[in-house]
Amino acid sequence: MGITNPSAAGAPMRRLSYGPLSLHFGELHLPSGPGPHPVVVLIHGGFWRNPYDLALMQGLAEDLTAHGLATWNIEYRRLGDEGGGWPGTLQDVARAVDALRQMAESFHLDLRRLVSVGHSAGGQLALWLAARPLFLQRASGPGGELFVSEGALSLQGAISLAGVVDLETGWRRHLGRDAVAELLGGSPDEVPERYQLASPAALLPLGVPQVLIHGTADDRVPVEISRDYAARARAAGDQLTLVELPGVDHFALIDPHSAAWQTARELVLSLSRQG
Repeated sequence: MGITNPSAAGAPMRRLSYGPLSLHFGELHLPSGPGPHPVVVLIHGGFWRNPYDLALMQGLAEDLTAHGLATWNIEYRRLGDEGGGWPGTLQDVARAVDALRQMAESFHLDLRRLVSVGHSAGGQLALWLAARPLFLQRASGPGGELFVSEGALSLQGAISLAGVVDLETGWRRHLGRDAVAELLGGSPDEVPERYQLASPAALLPLGVPQVLIHGTADDRVPVEISRDYAARARAAGDQLTLVELPGVDHFALIDPHSAAWQTARELVLSLSRQG
């Protein structure tokens, strides 16, 4: 753990490392006031591929911080990076969240009010992080490579913005030019245990409140994926809110100036301030 950009140490945004690799870092934005601050972990999308990075979520980080939340906008190894894909991508987001334990006292973070927010592929990772404490309790045998610490940090809730929350459906629909198969290293028939361990839909119930926000005009991740997931999550006993935004496309949800993001922001604030 360390500040990888020392010149930013006195600024509202701090770039901090959470592990030994060059892509093990995030940007911590702190609101004014003494805290303790609720924390939102922001996870960018891009179909888990390395042309896309945490800059996608920078506008949301700044906006949420202006509304009183600390934000931890994380980077992670993606497809095309050494060690990206299975299991490195999942290991990295887990390590990034668990690193908040070491930041909490210094930066006055309230980890009892910790929420994950992910867009597109990041939506899968955000919900997977929420499932992780239960998953680690249930897991035996396969999945040992996903253990990166002795105890997973629990989340108060998770929010998916047009997320690929069902990886088997994402594979079947060939989303992102077969990005799911590339992430997991094969089809559901070839590596079934990876789909069971990585897909939020396969891990239900997650045991925490979830919010799914999806535009009906999304041509990258169809809204039906969120609809089907919502029905399954509710049937499994999870508390879930599904918000469909008529005529909204995939990227409006991460445009901090859009009406779609204003709707999403209110839901993030509400979930983050519970408790």
